[in-house]
Amino acid sequence: MALPASFLSEDQFACSICLEVFTNPVSTPCGHSFCQACICSYWDGGRGGNAKIYQCPLCKESFRKRPDLHINRTLKEITEQFKQMSDVGGGVEDPNDNPHHQHPLALSSPPRPGEMPGSVITEMRTRFQQLPSPGMPHNTLPLPKNHHPQSPSRIKSQQSFQVLNEHNDPPPPYSPPRRYSLSGPGDTSPNVPLCPIHLKGLEFFCRSDNNCVCSLCVETGGHRGHNIIPAKREWHIKKSQLGIEEVELKDLICERERKVEEIQNSLRDIKSAAERETGGAVCEFSKLISTVERCQAEVLEVIEMSRRAAEHRAQSLLRELEMEITELKKRSTALNQLALTEDYILFLKTYSALSTPPQAKDWSNASVASELTSGEILRTVSQMMARFQEEMRKLPEACQRPSLDLAVPRAKPKIKRVQEYAADITLDPNTSHPRLIISVDGKQVCCGDRHQSVPDNPERFDRVVCVLARQGFSSGRHYWEVEVGGKTDWDLGVASRSVHRKGKISVGPAHGYWFLSLRDRSDYAFRTEPSTSLSVNLRPSRIGIYVDCDKGLVSFYNVEARMLIYTFTDTFPDTIHPFFSPCTNKSGRNEAPIIICPVTMTE
Repeated sequence: MALPASFLSEDQFACSICLEVFTNPVSTPCGHSFCQACICSYWDGGRGGNAKIYQCPLCKESFRKRPDLHINRTLKEITEQFKQMSDVGGGVEDPNDNPHHQHPLALSSPPRPGEMPGSVITEMRTRFQQLPSPGMPHNTLPLPKNHHPQSPSRIKSQQSFQVLNEHNDPPPPYSPPRRYSLSGPGDTSPNVPLCPIHLKGLEFFCRSDNNCVCSLCVETGGHRGHNIIPAKREWHIKKSQLGIEEVELKDLICERERKVEEIQNSLRDIKSAAERETGGAVCEFSKLISTVERCQAEVLEVIEMSRRAAEHRAQSLLRELEMEITELKKRSTALNQLALTEDYILFLKTYSALSTPPQAKDWSNASVASELTSGEILRTVSQMMARFQEEMRKLPEACQRPSLDLAVPRAKPKIKRVQEYAADITLDPNTSHPRLIISVDGKQVCCGDRHQSVPDNPERFDRVVCVLARQGFSSGRHYWEVEVGGKTDWDLGVASRSVHRKGKISVGPAHGYWFLSLRDRSDYAFRTEPSTSLSVNLRPSRIGIYVDCDKGLVSFYNVEARMLIYTFTDTFPDTIHPFFSPCTNKSGRNEAPIIICPVTMTE
């Protein structure tokens, strides 16, 4: 059945790849139609079939398996009828003919408003069909330096307009403009803008000057000999390119958005890895410092024991030598007195006893040798330090990134100090033992001689003289400092909120307590089961406590000496609170309070 030309338009039968009327049209599973040769060439060229995934050029729907394409017989028949009607009713008008003369078919069935007349379709089809065949040589434009591969549809459209430009140079001789538009011959749409000079509709487009003109501009306005076509025809031609360009722009945008997301994800991963490495480095170096300090204390203790052993042996030998010297001096004195006596009977009676040589010990092999073995240890430590320093010198070279195009300014290294995580800590009177006396500001606590009259709260300790802080931590890093002065006994650290507080309690990490203790002025220990004894060379008067809830880390510092005393790593299953115990006053020898002090940043 033939279809009226007035109900048909070029866009309905144009392949979006070659922009021509369909030839052997086929349909993809997503419902879009293309020329059979165009879609096969598109997929064979790699644009729509990358990595065995085939995409529709329009909607970009992907198919894991290459679809089986069959010619749409109905669409092919309609397309061929459309071509026949376009050939009959769309012939190009002869300039010598009457401009108002129209083909009888055009007069009998004028196109509806907004539809493309047959002559326009024929001219567009004629222009696009002027593309060079694949086997024939043709001129190509030089590619710019920043040229990027484009889709087959883009390449096709560029070739089409390249050929059009070649046909338009030089421009054809001027012919009087025909009085027709897309709405019909001789009609002028009331919505067409007017020429500011001639006040006529801007119905034509000058490709030479790239602007819209009216019929009088073409005849008298200096556009004679230019490439003039109807404005709406040019509009349709260029509008047909927008769909392809829009799809390609969307592809470029999606590709760059994916790259932005990829870079952002990489940056987040790098930040997370840097935080993990920072925490791991702090933890490992803290353990290293603690281990080195313990080893130092052990080496010094071995040296001291060796010195004492040598001193003890030397003193024993000296006492023995002094005793023999005393005996020998007595014999020498007796011999001198005997030589001076005039009593021969006494002389003869005592001579035999004094003239016998005394039983003297052989002292030739007696000596005090040094048994110190720290020299070998120190040599080993020195070699380890040399290797460690050599590795540290290589670290900046390993961190350099020569592949970066832009030089990143190198920031000065900043050491994270635990003081940066200072927290404002105050004592909670509702948890304190009845003998504890807390200051009004909640910053000091000491142990009194008698129990105070206080409510027996469920959270109050009733046997151990200790108190918790109001503040509790379940995440993050926190630090505070406590002045202990010259106290003989104290306990400082953290405790879980759920610890037992009534009666005799067991302390240690397994029971929710992580704290450092001092007993009898010099006995330092971390309360594990059994307690971990610590060797502290410099007696601290201010203790710094640092906790990292996320890593389960608790550390103790000698603030004045800027030294780490001890670090313990565990997990905190519950909210933890700072823990304080001034211990009993021991008849006035330990009556000084412990004081929570403001944290001062050290340089």
